[in-house]
Amino acid sequence: MVLGEEKISEKLRLALKSGKFTIGHNTTIKELSSGNCKLILIANNCPPVKRLEIEYYAMLVKCPLHHFPGTNSELGLNAGCKFSCSCIGIIDSGDADLSIYALN
Repeated sequence: MVLGEEKISEKLRLALKSGKFTIGHNTTIKELSSGNCKLILIANNCPPVKRLEIEYYAMLVKCPLHHFPGTNSELGLNAGCKFSCSCIGIIDSGDADLSIYALN
């Protein structure tokens, strides 16, 4: 695990414990189109069609996007799920400061 990946994993866990989020492609697209998402995390091996669709919607609503350096199973484990997920939409980051990842 890379040092940068450890930092975002810790902040992601804190954001998911104290804030609001959505997991998965369909629910992330719904929250993006309603303008609720503050940050989108996309797994490294997300299917290209889904990744491009999420990037397009994020560009339309000017939502920051971060490419998670791990796979979809690692993203799911960092989110506290027992399944893999291709993307996570952060609606409210809670106590975590994810603003530095929004600039990437």
